[in-house]
Amino acid sequence: MFCPHKCPGLQDTWGEEFETLYHKYEKEGKAHAVINAQELWLKICDSQIETGTPYLMYKDSCNRKSNQQNLGTIRSSNLCCEVVEYTNPDEVAVCTLASIALPKCLAGKRFEYSRLEKVTRMVVRNLNAVIDCNHYPIEEAKANLKHRPMGIGVQGLHDVFQRMEIPYDSPEAAKVNEKIFETIYYSAVSESMIMAKEYGYYETFKGSPASKGQLQFDLWDVTPSTRYDWVKLKNNVINYGLRNSLLVAPMPTASTAQILGNTESFEPRTNNLYTRRVLAGEYMVVNPHLQDKLVELGVWNEKNRKNLIENRGSVKGMNIPDKVKEVFKTVFEMSQKALINLSAGRSPYICQS
Repeated sequence: MFCPHKCPGLQDTWGEEFETLYHKYEKEGKAHAVINAQELWLKICDSQIETGTPYLMYKDSCNRKSNQQNLGTIRSSNLCCEVVEYTNPDEVAVCTLASIALPKCLAGKRFEYSRLEKVTRMVVRNLNAVIDCNHYPIEEAKANLKHRPMGIGVQGLHDVFQRMEIPYDSPEAAKVNEKIFETIYYSAVSESMIMAKEYGYYETFKGSPASKGQLQFDLWDVTPSTRYDWVKLKNNVINYGLRNSLLVAPMPTASTAQILGNTESFEPRTNNLYTRRVLAGEYMVVNPHLQDKLVELGVWNEKNRKNLIENRGSVKGMNIPDKVKEVFKTVFEMSQKALINLSAGRSPYICQS
């Protein structure tokens, strides 16, 4: 463990440069304390199980895969870890966010990617307007006008899967997940490029990975699908630039998702039945997609309603087809590896965290 005052530079470097500096201070005997790494890791794991904290971010990955890496070393994120931006004593990072309600892009049980593209382009235009019109309470925050980052997120991903009648942990869901985020990223980059043609690229664009034709999936060494003409888009970005340094940052959507009646962000549903408390009192809320399906099957009756309550919102005990049970599993009934796999699938199209 090193004191940043006695061993300067560690927080401002990453990758090989950090390791070289770390080993230098280590050989010079400048460590403030020496502890067993495995012991520290186990304490972190215990703390996370008991409290949910500390949150962990991986500094090398954040810097290696950031379009802001030409500005300097990114040292931190915001509290919820979706916004990862460069900051220094003269610049306070700001991010302008909006989440897309994915269920609005459904036509029956079919997801309309063309509609998602249209909505994403609209969001890019709106967030750019917010960046320009915003009130910045401190002078350092006005650096936002130089880098113009934004964060486009989602809500209702699990609603989409349930409306399409595909389980959250299925290969079909993994494909839809990737296509959704590829569509959002393509639309955002494309619209930001068009805005750069109209108003000029953001001030610190030159030297960024995007200015060299490297988009987010390139930084992940991932090849995107052939659904979009990425080669043409990259050439346009090199020629005209981008209006925004960062574009996609799926955030927690606790309050807005509740207001709109969607599942939060890209997270699985925690329960098919819960009690909502408001100023007017308490009332029971049932997963509307489950209710619609049980009505369709002709089994939305008193017996199954009681069964849902007795099983604390789980459909496992119901006499319904196994396929329906798979679709309406809660997060506690599925492998957590499914969450990791979906995150890995969409990550090459997310330019913040």
